[in-house]
Amino acid sequence: MYGKILVPVDLSNANKAERAVKKAEALLDQGGQIVLMNVVEDLPGYLAIDVPMDIIENAVKDAKSQLAVLKAKSPHISLTEIRSGAPAREILAFAEEIGVDLIIISSHTPDFTNYFIGSTADRVVRHAKCSVLVDR
Repeated sequence: MYGKILVPVDLSNANKAERAVKKAEALLDQGGQIVLMNVVEDLPGYLAIDVPMDIIENAVKDAKSQLAVLKAKSPHISLTEIRSGAPAREILAFAEEIGVDLIIISSHTPDFTNYFIGSTADRVVRHAKCSVLVDR
């Protein structure tokens, strides 16, 4: 099926993350690898003054520990990556860098805000150069 699968996870919903990893395991070639990724969003400049300076550092530390827990649950996860920035842009850039065959991304039920700005999953689907499976 697929030799290298990228699973970008939103760590605020552990159930969806675990479900995406299980789907990746089911679609993985023998000897293939799963790569977990999380993107910590940058704070807009107008908010940076009003929040503690170490908020991004703490978010990265928290993401590392949560990804380690997920990695321990699957022998197929070979790598975890944490990036900072716009989620869709970082997911797409990392997918190209490591040459994945498939991206499995979770999506929430669309609401009114998606019609104006779109969701991360929408952007990844539109711009990915590999196959994308959207898990709902």
